[in-house]
Amino acid sequence: MTRHDDHTRGTGLARPGRVKEVTSLTNPIVKDLRALAMKKYRDQEGVFLAEGLKLIIDALDLGWTIRTLVFSKAGKGNSLVEQVAARTIAKGGDVLEVSEKVIAAITRRDNPQMVVGVLEQRIQPLAALRPRGNDVYVALDRVRDPGNLGTIIRTADAVGAKGIILIGDTTDPFSLETVRATMGSVFAVPLMRATEAEFLAWRKGFAGLVIGTHLKGAVDYRTIPYANHPVVLLMGNEQQGLPDQLAAGCDKLARIPQEGRADSLNLAIATGIMLFEIRRDALKLDGGN
Repeated sequence: MTRHDDHTRGTGLARPGRVKEVTSLTNPIVKDLRALAMKKYRDQEGVFLAEGLKLIIDALDLGWTIRTLVFSKAGKGNSLVEQVAARTIAKGGDVLEVSEKVIAAITRRDNPQMVVGVLEQRIQPLAALRPRGNDVYVALDRVRDPGNLGTIIRTADAVGAKGIILIGDTTDPFSLETVRATMGSVFAVPLMRATEAEFLAWRKGFAGLVIGTHLKGAVDYRTIPYANHPVVLLMGNEQQGLPDQLAAGCDKLARIPQEGRADSLNLAIATGIMLFEIRRDALKLDGGN
């Protein structure tokens, strides 16, 4: 790779095949990258930031294209960073070598990792979803917390779920906080968005089982036969749970028995419990394979 040095003036991203050096916080490129911390600009550009060498390698291995790769001077000489930079350039992306203060400003962290990538957002239409067999999907109503959403995406990946349906006004799945919490699973689990009305309309044509969790659920989650048909696990908002219309759209409302003083579980934990029970039931009928 050759390098194009530009310490203080922004002249546009380097053309593919070159590495551009940027050290100034006033560089227009840096300003554009810093703006991606805000949802407004992410949506405007249709991109998002992913921080960390592991996440970038995961993205490339899963067929995602890095539009711009940013690495700090601490990454110079690191063979994995060099490989990622070469792969980015080979696919037409840009590579920036930046100072520590620049990468800290982009990630808004005092101790940032040495690699950040800019990738294009991917949201699939709900109409394209074609569940079959024992496919499992998670539908989340207005999830608010980035950590919860990221953890659920990661857990869905761990159990082999086929996708996440985001219903209503959810937290941004492409925020830095959410992407960090997924630990790379955001690149493996398809995401879909829908309004409540769109989800309920789609649900009418869904031939599988829709299971919602509810404090007033009449069925112990461990007694439901999940296997032999697709399942959509519908989880409610952290504060309010499932609204009446979504609850009415479920085939069964399940409860997770609790014995202590707490009257509810964290959303990500409850989702994890449900997903692993669904997976256990499917494996039991499949002979444990």
